[in-house]
Amino acid sequence: MITRTRYYGGQTFADFMAHPIRSQEMWAAVAHRVSIPLDMAARVEALHGHWHLLILSEDWCGDSINIVPIIAKLTESVSNLDMRILARDENPDIMDAHLTGGKSRSIPIVILLNPKFEECGWWGPRPRALQKWVMEEGKSLTKEDRYKQIRTFYARDRGLTTMLEIVEMLEECCVRGPAPPISSREASA
Repeated sequence: MITRTRYYGGQTFADFMAHPIRSQEMWAAVAHRVSIPLDMAARVEALHGHWHLLILSEDWCGDSINIVPIIAKLTESVSNLDMRILARDENPDIMDAHLTGGKSRSIPIVILLNPKFEECGWWGPRPRALQKWVMEEGKSLTKEDRYKQIRTFYARDRGLTTMLEIVEMLEECCVRGPAPPISSREASA
């Protein structure tokens, strides 16, 4: 499903930003304010091999606006990690293998590939604490109020939770190795 060729066919963050996208100013603002803590970069640099993050996203997605620039900045700050973006709607086979809760096509989805381009794990569509809040307390709010609270979380957090969870996934996968094929994971679930 994900090959080296397909991965490198995705856009870099710079390529993504160079084209007209929805909410361009918001994407640029998040990218501009991101700061990667030195200890976070050091944790990634300590991993062996060169790792790849494939992100399924769309330019209209508010969560993507608040997450993708952070991951892009992380990959730019280290020498052993790169990133490509694929459009969710143009890659249904990848999206359908990474459904949130087994049924939702929520984005962004960040897929970790090892140096051999084998999938080792995936993350998304939001930091765990925020996703839990959305699925529990957030459901009782109107869409407008829910998204106001989500934006408040992202503004206060400044990407730290996203960075931490991505780095933890990298560290875990570096130790554990590639994940079993998707079909094996579905059979055991």
